[in-house]
Amino acid sequence: MAKILVVADIKQGELKGSTAELLTKAKALGAQTAVVAVGSNIESLAGVLANAGSDTQYIADDAGLELFSAGPYASCVVDAANQFGADLIWFGFSEGGKACAPRVAAQLDAACATEITDATIDDGGQIEIVRPAIANKVVQRVKVNTEKLVAVVRAGAFEADESISGTENVVKLSAPESDLKAVIKELISDASGEIDLADADIVVSVGRGAKDQAGVDLVKDLANDLAAGFGSSRAMVDGGFMAHNKQVGQTGKIVAPTLYVAVGISGAIQHLAGMNGSKTILAVNKDPEAPIFNVADYGIVGDLFEVVPILKEEIQKIRA
Repeated sequence: MAKILVVADIKQGELKGSTAELLTKAKALGAQTAVVAVGSNIESLAGVLANAGSDTQYIADDAGLELFSAGPYASCVVDAANQFGADLIWFGFSEGGKACAPRVAAQLDAACATEITDATIDDGGQIEIVRPAIANKVVQRVKVNTEKLVAVVRAGAFEADESISGTENVVKLSAPESDLKAVIKELISDASGEIDLADADIVVSVGRGAKDQAGVDLVKDLANDLAAGFGSSRAMVDGGFMAHNKQVGQTGKIVAPTLYVAVGISGAIQHLAGMNGSKTILAVNKDPEAPIFNVADYGIVGDLFEVVPILKEEIQKIRA
């Protein structure tokens, strides 16, 4: 039986949903499951990690691990992988995961794959993965020729099953030595108070069709009405209307919310690569031939300056 170790995604002391998604997939593959959690003051999460589907919880809890640093974090994951005898080590799609995965793979002499969307294990233990490539133009099916695989799973690739659970079996890990090559002194977070795109259940993104700052503000009001994360196409970032950390796409953030609302976005393939894992997609564009409509579940052909006020009015009616 294969053994899958999932690296817990913890932010500000809370377990993110991607961890349960990965554990659900691991259970579906019939694998033995374990999770490794790294941080400070996180021992209380053991029960939550078990309920998410893990049967063993490796926990590295130390004040020195409060701030993310790829070296020490990777050391903790390697320690857990060796103790568990893991065949696969899965990271959720995050900056930390992308930074740690290559280090872990190198230390375990394992293959490393990013943005995987599926994985299978045959009766002989052969691992095969699926991942998009060339801005989602092709899908690769890759056979892994090493005994171990370290992978970063694309956001939204799997769905969590709330009916599954695991067994609480905590194994404490020793804190690793500090990384003398790079020491994290301070973590500066976004002080705007806006919802992080990676955490948002609803994302509203604005594109070139908004034209100017007044158009951007109009769409942002819609996002606020929906309590949604507010994103952008690259065109609006390049135009100076939106910050780069709001860009959704191949060179920006990959998001997979329950609802994605694309307003005034034509749907260039680079943008689609960042959001086509969304559960439901609503597009608003005045061009009926816009590529965004090829991936949208619902489309509104019309000028966003006319459509958005109507949407806002209807949302307010529902909320009332």
